Amino acid sequence: MTFRPGPLRAAAILAAGFVAARVVYRILFHGADGDGFVLLDLPAVRLPSPFAHVVLLGPVTVDGLWDAAASALPIALTILAFGVVNALVDLHRVFARASRRGPLRGVARALAIAAATLPSLADGARAVRFAQRLRGERGGARMLLPLLERTLERAGAVAAALELRGFAGRGLDGDCLAPVQAEGVEIGFGDGAARRGIRLPSSLALPAGTLTLVAGPTGSGKSTLLRAVAGLHTHTDGGWIAGSLQVVGHERATVPPRDLAQRVGVVLQHPRDAFATERVRDEIGLSLELRGVAPVLVTARVAEIADRVGATALLDRPTRGLSAGEATLVAIAAAIVEHPILLLVDEPLADLDAAARVRIAGLLDSLAHEAGMCVVVAEHRVHALAGIADTVLRIDDGAIAAVEPDEPGSGRTANVRGARDAPRTHGMRPEPGTPVLHAREITVRHGDAVAVAGADVELRAGEIVALVGPNGAGKSSLLAALALPARGTDIESAGRVALVPDASDDLFVSDTVAAECRRADRRAGRAEPAAAIRFAGFLGLDPDGPAFAARMSRHPRDLSAGERRCLALAIQLAGAPRVLLVDEPTRGLDPAARDLVWAALDSLAATGTAVLVATHEPEFAARADRALTMNAGVLTDAPFVTQDERAAAAREARNSAGAQASRSNRPELRTPERPHRPSSRGRDLRESPRVDDLAPTASPSVTQDRSLRPSKDPQESGPVHSGSANRPELRTRNTARRRRRLKALPVAALAAANLVALGAFCWPLVATAVPEQAYAAVPIAALALVPLAALVVVATLDGSVRSAHMLALLGTLAAIGAAVRIAGTGVGGVEAVFILLILAGRAYGARFGMLLGMATIALSTLITGTFGPWTPFQMFACAWVGAIAGLLPRRISRGAEIAMLSVYGVVASYAFGLLMNLWFWPFAVGYGTGISYDGSAPLDVNLSSFLLYSLVTSTLSWDTLRAITTVIGLVVVGRPILAALRRTKPLATRTQPVPAPRERASALS
Repeated sequence: MTFRPGPLRAAAILAAGFVAARVVYRILFHGADGDGFVLLDLPAVRLPSPFAHVVLLGPVTVDGLWDAAASALPIALTILAFGVVNALVDLHRVFARASRRGPLRGVARALAIAAATLPSLADGARAVRFAQRLRGERGGARMLLPLLERTLERAGAVAAALELRGFAGRGLDGDCLAPVQAEGVEIGFGDGAARRGIRLPSSLALPAGTLTLVAGPTGSGKSTLLRAVAGLHTHTDGGWIAGSLQVVGHERATVPPRDLAQRVGVVLQHPRDAFATERVRDEIGLSLELRGVAPVLVTARVAEIADRVGATALLDRPTRGLSAGEATLVAIAAAIVEHPILLLVDEPLADLDAAARVRIAGLLDSLAHEAGMCVVVAEHRVHALAGIADTVLRIDDGAIAAVEPDEPGSGRTANVRGARDAPRTHGMRPEPGTPVLHAREITVRHGDAVAVAGADVELRAGEIVALVGPNGAGKSSLLAALALPARGTDIESAGRVALVPDASDDLFVSDTVAAECRRADRRAGRAEPAAAIRFAGFLGLDPDGPAFAARMSRHPRDLSAGERRCLALAIQLAGAPRVLLVDEPTRGLDPAARDLVWAALDSLAATGTAVLVATHEPEFAARADRALTMNAGVLTDAPFVTQDERAAAAREARNSAGAQASRSNRPELRTPERPHRPSSRGRDLRESPRVDDLAPTASPSVTQDRSLRPSKDPQESGPVHSGSANRPELRTRNTARRRRRLKALPVAALAAANLVALGAFCWPLVATAVPEQAYAAVPIAALALVPLAALVVVATLDGSVRSAHMLALLGTLAAIGAAVRIAGTGVGGVEAVFILLILAGRAYGARFGMLLGMATIALSTLITGTFGPWTPFQMFACAWVGAIAGLLPRRISRGAEIAMLSVYGVVASYAFGLLMNLWFWPFAVGYGTGISYDGSAPLDVNLSSFLLYSLVTSTLSWDTLRAITTVIGLVVVGRPILAALRRTKPLATRTQPVPAPRERASALS
């Protein structure tokens, strides 16, 4: 059992605030007089009609105050009791258990994702603000767009991860002898004139026990190929496949990724963005939990896999703080926890130092040639894997062909030692000149950890300096300190210092590449399109050509990883800085693009700009004038390439040995030391028993028991009865009727639950309809019915949370809503959560808006420990705000749409306040005042008392400020946020029919 003091403190503050509010109401509305000593002899003021029954102020006595405080104690003690419960509840365990089984497992899984996302939002906000400062822009509402874009990208990554882990999948068997078979395959996007694709070889087969390397230029389609094999391309990305692409014996276009999750493991780019849990142990075992495997078996399998990949020491660490190398290890462990037949890995070496690359390459080698998996890796760094690869596939001009690892077309770069020993030529660049930046005793601390310890840096005009060192050495912290120095830092520079950060996507604030380039030129005071021309040069495209024009019209985040990196460089170079700092400039770039980036940096240095580059690339750093080495926060001058060179030399030795070893696909040529005997699951038979051979605890919808699958043999199906069952037209008609009835039941339950909730909100006004002796039971019934109605609504809508993408979107947006709501606590109604609810409901529909409103309130109250009897009422009120936004008219122009949503935001703000005040009004005021609830009074008297209470309490203050905040937010950021929400991938996956042979032939002609 855990204890969190925060919820108890929050409950104590709430309880004390409630008692104080009760006393204030008594004083204000003539309810604090009594027979005791008079503390204040205030004049009594009777209000005019229609509030003539209300008297303000009046005498304040000691016993009157004591009576007011004592009357509030029962509710205050209830608040404290809920605070104790909230302090003792382990939220992570509750979410984990609820997401495994039961009627609320979909929403529970979304809340678990939201809880895992919430801590990273603060980091994301800081990163976005940092990026805006690097561009020389102020913070404010514009910062919300890149933060939302970052969060939506995380939602897409988490959605893909859940889909690939088997969320709501059927768990089909696979053919371990045919991991990948392609016949006349072309994959791509678009239709008609916009149709563009990648053509595979006419016949391609990738057997088990091999490692295939996919190479190609930046943006050539390496990730698209892997996503097509994984199933994401056709089922979530909106792409198409022509021809026959069979993966583990199934046609990829007709079988979604979730159904083959046990047979196909996938590691996507930037694995940290796709982590759906908070702990490493839970992340590795997520696919087993989604399948309903018993926890004891999950624990055993996770320990086994972690030991195999060398991640045992990471099991109890949070996923949030992992380094790039550690995150890649965890992602690979999570992908192979089910012992898949096929493993797809996208750019595993992109963010790693040399030592980590050697480690990951060795692991992939072991999985392919010892465990017997078919491993396919997309990677720019062919030289790091060429020695262990059985096949190298090269993508050029939309065609895929097999090449030898050492061929120039494979993408292999020059030897690092040769690069170091070769003379350094700078073209027309002169020798380094006078110092343009001098920094002394730079120290950076992150909490108690020292990231940079007393570093001295001097950069001269026209020189290029390489900053090398392992992951976590402090290179990025040093660059940030030089670009945006803290107060009191001893840094002298001869001009502007620009930094391209590692998270360069945070620099983008516009919805097209062209707008980003224009914005950069405008801030730099340039009339000509310098940023666009430089961007075209990075990509090797004609600035006036159609290919570059197509990229300029796209959203920046729709570019490939390498193209986005080039765009960030072009934006930051628009201001012609005297000092340019670049953090990992070649991440995600192919060798040709790296040469383009180097040429740009070299030409910039030729104009007198000093360039400092933090890099893990020995061959890129070999071209620099000098190198600085950083390790554990300590900066030293060192001979060029020290630790990286040794790791690269070890890698080259390993690759050479691997190239000499037999990697033939023929069994008779395999070495006797590494026997390969794949089982029916595509794994080594020396391993432990399969998890799915043991008894799972899953529900029938996700279990792997063959007895639950429809039989294909008519003799196994039992006798066939005569009658309507043998008449196809009657069977079809009866099935349609049953489907209509089944669809009508959830709608009816949803409508009934919302009507019950609305009645509970209005109980003070409808209580007069019940007999007098039942008055006391009405508020109790209202408090009991609203939680039940909320459960009915969530359980009914939970069936719609069966799409991995919807699940991830709900979780991540709920995290944003909870963070916004928590940040807005105590600021007098200046809160922005209604902006998110209205825009999300508008973009994704009424059901999503209702679920998001409920999830946002549930998560924020659970995190802050303020969950109580009031929470279900808040959940319904916010759910209605999001749901009604999804029901507003659709056919309307963009400008009129924002105006309509603004008007709705005002109405929703005041309606929310009135509803929340209405049910709580009798509890808040108590008895004995001029505005107290009186069950025996006429309806108009109670209604006028409530309206006066609401005006004084929130309508003129909190609700008005909420309405103003909502309107301003919708006007300023409503359109771009709405566009960003709509730009995300579809909420539901799609299946495609397999093209007929004639269609395949025409597609390939």
